[in-house]
Amino acid sequence: MKNKTTAALLAFFLGGFGAQFFYLGKAGRGVLCLLFFWTFIPAIIAIIDFIRFLVMSEDEFNRKYNSHLYPAHSPVVVQVNQTSNVSSVDVLGELEKLHRLKESGVLTEEEFSQRKERMLLSN
Repeated sequence: MKNKTTAALLAFFLGGFGAQFFYLGKAGRGVLCLLFFWTFIPAIIAIIDFIRFLVMSEDEFNRKYNSHLYPAHSPVVVQVNQTSNVSSVDVLGELEKLHRLKESGVLTEEEFSQRKERMLLSN
């Protein structure tokens, strides 16, 4: 498990050589820092990283660099209950609900069209 304080100290003391990147598993960035350390650009980046690590919350650091501690988010499944004996007022209300779900990004255009078609055919 990577530690925020360790990353900040590495950025402060050895950041010009990209030590914080190697520690955080970003070897490509670390190699770039090693190649360009003589330009002092990696040192400037290290100062920014040092401040960023100090300001970053422990939870945010863990989510970004210790992602194995947090389970992946599963997709949200939305089901619309349908009845065979639905009045036209109920169909209209259900269509409005589906439209709101589509507008909020929960349903894709294709899912919205399929559910709308099923709802209209069942009535």
